[in-house]
This record gives sequence, C-alpha cells and structure tokens, in this order.
Amino acid sequence: MEFPESDRIKQREINFRDLHPDRNDAHTAAEFLLGVDGVLSAEAHTPLILSVSYDLTLTCLQDLEEALDELGLHLDNGMLFRVRRALYYYTEDTFRENCGCKRSDVNCTQRVFAKRYEALEHGCRDQRPEHWRRYL
Repeated sequence: MEFPESDRIKQREINFRDLHPDRNDAHTAAEFLLGVDGVLSAEAHTPLILSVSYDLTLTCLQDLEEALDELGLHLDNGMLFRVRRALYYYTEDTFRENCGCKRSDVNCTQRVFAKRYEALEHGCRDQRPEHWRRYL
C-alpha cells in the first residue's frame, strides 16, 4: 500500500538544553543526521533548535533522538517538550505499524551509528584482500 508523501514525510523541531554558553548542539546534530538513512534535511535554526525532515517509513523521531542522546547531546526535557515528544512517538509508531514498518529486533540507534561509521573516511579499514585477512 502506498501512502501519500504528506503522511510519510515529517518535519519536526528538536530542542536542546543550554548547558554551556559555547555549545552549538543543533549544528553538531545537523551534521550527524545528514548521514542517516531516511533523513531528508537537517538545519540548525539557532544553536539550540534543529529542524529536521525525514521519511517515516525509514526512520522515526524516537530513533533520531535516541541517537542524538547517545552522541552526548542534551535534549530539552521541559514538560511541554516531553508531552509533545510523547505525542509524536505515539502517532509515528501507530503509522509505522499500520504501514508494516515494524521496529526490528536489532537496536535502531546501533544501525544509525553503524551506517554513519561506514560512510566516514578513517584509517580503521583493512586494505588487504579478503583471502589475506582470512589467512592470518
């Protein structure tokens, strides 16, 4: 079953806490989220407000926020933000269940970090051919 784009594509704002005067959590989160599957855009409006657009069939707000939390960024947990976040989580989970996009058994935040790690250029890749790696 195909769902209209207006139902699949979500635009949300993620707010961060002001714990340090020189922090720029929204910019850091935007750079991180641009490499995640399903995230269409991520833009920092202010140092503490991030606007993110994502495809709900590929990811959800809860997965994105859990990944940001594991990254060490501090989400704003004021009462208004917690209530709004709970409402978004519930409606997105319901939509994903109805369209057959159930949560997998594997932790979704681990997949986000693994996907991001694969995309980065770093020196942790073994340059030897596969048969040489198995030989040793």
